[in-house]
Amino acid sequence: MAHTTLISAATLADNLEKTDWVIFDCRFSLADGKAGAKAYRQGHIPGARYADLNNDLSSPVKSYTGRHPLPDFAQLAQKLGTWGVGNRTQVVAYDDAGGAFAGRLWWLLRCMGHEQVAVLDGGIRHWQTQGLPLTTVLPRISPSQFRGYLDHKQWLKAAEVENALAVGGITLIDARTPERFAGLQEPIDPVAGHVPKALNRPFQLNLDNTGLFLPASELKQQFQTLIGPRPPEQVVHMCGSGVTACHNLLAMELAGLSGSKLYAGSWSEWIVDKNRAVAQTHCR
Repeated sequence: MAHTTLISAATLADNLEKTDWVIFDCRFSLADGKAGAKAYRQGHIPGARYADLNNDLSSPVKSYTGRHPLPDFAQLAQKLGTWGVGNRTQVVAYDDAGGAFAGRLWWLLRCMGHEQVAVLDGGIRHWQTQGLPLTTVLPRISPSQFRGYLDHKQWLKAAEVENALAVGGITLIDARTPERFAGLQEPIDPVAGHVPKALNRPFQLNLDNTGLFLPASELKQQFQTLIGPRPPEQVVHMCGSGVTACHNLLAMELAGLSGSKLYAGSWSEWIVDKNRAVAQTHCR
């Protein structure tokens, strides 16, 4: 059975010894780019490799990009093979932030035609609360060959978002916190606010108070209330840099609302061009 959205800690624990499963630790901190790798060295799920958001899952930042440009997919495919991922491998990604970073790897693999990828529900924190093991031992890796089949239709560029919004062709959902969306607070990017006509759904709303994803039926009801009659294929997700937006995309897939897309550059790219409109909410 292929796992294509979420996987439970119990199911992963039952399959740790499988040679055709590959686990990725995607822990990361925007405040300290080295924190995730350090946490990995101090203890990770047995067999896990470390995938770094900046170095592995993004390209170098340029003057015209957002903070986490999409990676060079040919290079990523080569890395995946080096990590032991083949086209039939079941991939599992986890982090310590409710899936906020693991969702990026999940989405990238799906863009490359690899459906057998799932995010560990509850991440490493839930894994530990279940009394499951961690290790400091680095995995023994048998390299494989990964062939990607890239689908460019899975994401939109800024001009495409702008044009689609102008004709009412999409619903744009921003996964940032309400304070950042409203422009009342902006701890990361140089301009505060949001893309005009965007709707706000912080990705944290996809989780319950224990850090696990809400039931699929509940997520479906919430997203359908948000997007109304709009088909999922005309829903586009964004955030600060195209990372946590993948969490909302994952939640919609889990809810059976398949086919939504990503504005990969997101807010940090949108504001690079001063001609693009910015909206703010001034009332608290």
